[in-house]
Parts: sequence; C-alpha cells; structure tokens
Amino acid sequence: MRSTARTHLLQGWAPILGRIGGPARLLGQVLAPLLLLGALLLGGTPAVAMVAAALPLTIAAALGRPILSTCTLRDSLTGLGDRRSLTAVLDRMLLRRHGGAQGAAAMVIEIDGFKRIEQRHDRLAVERVLRVVGERLQDGLRADDSLSRLDGPCYGVALAPDRRLDLETAIQLGQRLQQALAEPIEVGDTQAHVTASVGFALAGTSPSSDGTALLQAATLALIEAQRGGAASIRSYSSAMQHRVSIRNSLSDEIAAALDRGDITAHFQPQISIPDGRVSGVEALARWHHPDRGLIPPAEFLPVAEQAGLMGRLGEVMVQDGLNALRLWDAAGLAVPRVAVNFSQSELADPRLIDRLAWELDRFDLSPDRLVIEVLETVVAQRIEDMVVRNLSGLARLGCRLDLDDFGTGHAAITAIRRFSIQRIKIDRSFVSRIDSDAERLGLETLAEGVETQGEREMLAKLGCGHAQGFGIARPLPRPEAEAWIRARLPDATAPDRARRAI
Repeated sequence: MRSTARTHLLQGWAPILGRIGGPARLLGQVLAPLLLLGALLLGGTPAVAMVAAALPLTIAAALGRPILSTCTLRDSLTGLGDRRSLTAVLDRMLLRRHGGAQGAAAMVIEIDGFKRIEQRHDRLAVERVLRVVGERLQDGLRADDSLSRLDGPCYGVALAPDRRLDLETAIQLGQRLQQALAEPIEVGDTQAHVTASVGFALAGTSPSSDGTALLQAATLALIEAQRGGAASIRSYSSAMQHRVSIRNSLSDEIAAALDRGDITAHFQPQISIPDGRVSGVEALARWHHPDRGLIPPAEFLPVAEQAGLMGRLGEVMVQDGLNALRLWDAAGLAVPRVAVNFSQSELADPRLIDRLAWELDRFDLSPDRLVIEVLETVVAQRIEDMVVRNLSGLARLGCRLDLDDFGTGHAAITAIRRFSIQRIKIDRSFVSRIDSDAERLGLETLAEGVETQGEREMLAKLGCGHAQGFGIARPLPRPEAEAWIRARLPDATAPDRARRAI
C-alpha cells in the first residue's frame, strides 16, 4: 500500500517535476529549505501546503536532473525515441487509420554486419556511426513519419497513415532509406561503409490491430530479410509467420532429432572425369522427420546454426562419413575419401584437431581420407586466430582441405597457399575462367552442379579433374550409395588402408 501511494504521489507531481532542472535546481536548493522551515514554524494546513511545494524542488535538487520527465522515452545517444515511444506512436496511428485514413505501417531497419564495425573501430567511432545513421534515416523520412532507435544497430519507423501507402510505396521508401546510408561515414582517419536490411509490415497484414503486434510483424520481416543477405528488404505476410512458426518448432526438435539419429549423412559421389572412377563422396546432412518426412537442408541448417548445434551436427557427419568408409573398405569398394563441410563456428573450436584425430583413430583410417571443406568466404575475410590454427593443424595432421564455392569470396592466392588448400570446388559455369589459375597453382579442381553428359564432356576438354552433381548421382543414404558404387563401378577394389599414427 505504501509503495502504491508513493507511486500515485509521484505521478501526480510528474508534470511539475518534469519541468524542473537546470537553473531551477539552484532555486530548489535555496527555496526548499525555507519552505520546510516555514512549515515547521507555522504548522497546521499552511504547513502541509508548504511541504507539498518543497517536495519537487527537494527531489530535483538532490538528483540533479528532471524527475519523471517524458524525456525518459528518448535514446540518450541519438536523441531519437525508444521502443516504447514508437509503440505509442503506432497505437495512435492505428486509431487514426480506423477513423477513416488509409494505410499505416511499421518498418524495422538494422545495420548489416554491425559486429564487424564494432571490431574495426573504437567506441566513439561506433557511436558516431549510430548517430549519423539516425540522422540520415530521419532526413529520408516523410514529415509525419516517426523514427526511433530500438536497440543497438536497430531502428524503427512508424509510417504515418496515407492513402498511397501500399506495398510498392513501402518498398520504395525502404530503398530510399537504404540509399540514404550509401555514402561512407567519416570516422577519424577512416571511413565506415554501411548497408542496412529492412523489414516492414502494413497495418492491413498485421496479426493484431495494436502497435506492439505491428512492430513485431516488421521485426519478423527484418529477420527474413537478413536471411536473404545484406541490404535486403522483406514485407510481412501471414505465410512468413507460418514459416517462422515452423522454424521455431524445428528449433525445439532439432537437438532431440540429433540424439535419436533422425539426422544422418547422405552421400553424393564425386568422380574422376578422365576415367569415371569414384574419387570420393561428400557427406550431406538430411533430416528424416517422423511426421514431415524429409526436411530440406535449407530449412533446418539455419535453425541448427541459430540453436548453436552446428558442432553437434558436424560430429554426426564426421562419424557417419568415417563409418561409411570403414564399411565400404570391408566390402571391397574403392572410395578414397569422404568430404565434410565445416562452418566457421566449428573451425573456431579449440578441440577440433584433437576430436578429429580421435575419430580417425577410432575408425582406423588415415587422415588423408578425411576432406575438410571450407567456404572460400571463410579464408577470404579476416579470420580468427583459432580458425587459422585449426586449418594449419589439420593440414599438418594429413587431412585434405577443399575450398568450397570458389570464385564467390575472392580469396587471395596467398590465403590458398597459407592453408595448404589442395582442391577447389567451383560451379560448372566458372570452370573455363578458373581452371587455368588452378593449374598454375598446382590445385585439383572439382566442378559442382554437373547435370548432363554434355557438361561432363565439356569439363573434360577444359581439363577439370573431378565432377559432382545430380547428373552423376543425387545424395544417397549409405546403403543406396553402396549399391550405386557397385552398379556403376563393378571392378572397384578397396584402396590400401595405410594407417597413420596419430
């Protein structure tokens, strides 16, 4: 009860307290004691009035700032409104819309790759970037729109009701705001290049008619935009909500699916183009859901990454892959090696080298039969020391390193040599432009996405060494992969199982 009474008392004084500050604090320091002294001397009803008058002056003087001011709804760094103020603005706009105006929308904008900006610049420079982005966004908005900073590098916009505010108009406005950020931001002696992803929700598509729901819908659209890459724009829809619900459900299930063995490796053969022999297989994750059937990797891999389960998934792929090699060896089938994809987070695991060495020893296989596939974007950018350590250590251990998606990440020749890359994987459309460079560097080449016999013949003429794709074989469960190898290559014999001490 006392706490409630104090709250009501302060709320009653809010209009007065909010205006007290600056020079008024000096007045409070002088006048408040006089009022309290007068109350003590006079007593009775006048004393109550004098104490009441002294109260706001005393509190403001003590704290040195306004009390319960509406300024608490503003971001201290940029001076923009915060999430609560934006939600309140959206609520008012939605009421106006119901009164006859057309359209209203929420937009959420987030700076792409903000962590990299924080890593490259000091705190003052980062704060300048946030302020300048806020200023440029404000300049790009219409007069009646309202901009707030939600948190970190994320900004929210309440788009005022307008008869012309439809899907196309909102997209154009999002593009205009992205363009407003295109010019580099001067930070000290350097520049920061900023792009932003945008998600928006029109009031007519919102799951509920309040500002909170509309802002949440725009946030979902932003998440979808970020899945599409930097500087993307997405609009909220009920179908998007359904996809998000499915991903959330998968996130809850994926750990259990790994434990139950519902997620396993399928194997896609890789062949030597000159003689058609199997030169290896790639282990690819597939989820056999008990209710939904086979779930595409594009659906569950991002969920696994968000859930922090890529390391566990990688363990399953390595174990399935090495076990398949051991079984094929015992069956007399020549499958030289298995390739496994590793994400950057897995490559940053300090236990990675020891773990893979232990697995190879457990399955009695030499390290050169395990191929570590690394995306070119991983070695092209400024990578962590732990990733550098692990890649170098795996090469020394004897594992082979393949550079995946070559031609997309602009990896330097020095980076390729630094990590002892032995083969590059390229899309068939890049072969004619890249194969001569690979030959000069002494690298093997593997063309992905090969779909026809004609493409295989063309690759052979260009000198490409290996091929993989649906035109050769789809990813297959281990027993079916074994049957494919037996049917296509009946004369295959198992390679020597030279075992290296680890």
